Amino acid sequence: MAHAFTPASTSTPGANQPDLNSEAVWQARADLAACFRMAARYGLEEGICNHFSALVPGYDDLFIVNPYGYAFRELTASKLLVCDFDGNVIAGDGRPEATAFYIHARIHKALPRAKVAFHTHMPYATALSMTEGAPLIFAGQTALKFYGRTAVDENYNGLALDTREGDRIAGAIGEADIVFMKHHGVMVLAPTIAEAWDDLYYLERACQVQCLALSTGRKVVPVDSAIAEAAYRQMREGDAESARLHLEAIKRTLDLEEPAYRG
Repeated sequence: MAHAFTPASTSTPGANQPDLNSEAVWQARADLAACFRMAARYGLEEGICNHFSALVPGYDDLFIVNPYGYAFRELTASKLLVCDFDGNVIAGDGRPEATAFYIHARIHKALPRAKVAFHTHMPYATALSMTEGAPLIFAGQTALKFYGRTAVDENYNGLALDTREGDRIAGAIGEADIVFMKHHGVMVLAPTIAEAWDDLYYLERACQVQCLALSTGRKVVPVDSAIAEAAYRQMREGDAESARLHLEAIKRTLDLEEPAYRG
């Protein structure tokens, strides 16, 4: 199902090489690697086909992304690639998966606010993307974290194997942070790696609970819209700090059990 990306251009990066050895860049690599490892533990990935990316700190035209051919549980900070928006690999061995490049590069380029983009086919969220109507019913407290933040890309068009499809997906996102891609999966956009991780985790939990509720055959009753809006605002007040602490917690877990992710 996955395809290695081959750039149309054979151009090489310019003479002014970016500084990719700073502490900030290495921290971003380690944080992203931690997210890959924990996503694997939770079963949020699908084979070697899903991808996370983050803009390189200090360089809004470069992004870190996983290389083609590796499962999430194999990834380490040093295995991640740095690419430019033309598909050149600036640092790292290997190439990105083709849809990773065409989706992530175009989203980062078109939506500067999207410093981080996580794309998965995680099972419960993907299941809801296959159903009629709006995927997420704002019926549970966890779901209210995403109230007013979601969009649905209704126009599935097969694999994203060219810039046109990447641009189409970017255009469908609008101001949303969470995008249900019909018949496909989900995309989470965020200003930081910690916030992307936090949203990805809680989105799947909200979708899981909704699927369980739907399986009872009884009507799922949404929260009153005014209460849903108020609850969302309560959650957003401390969301960035909560996300930071969530990421730190998973890194402490991995430091004890899988410290190789930092390598």
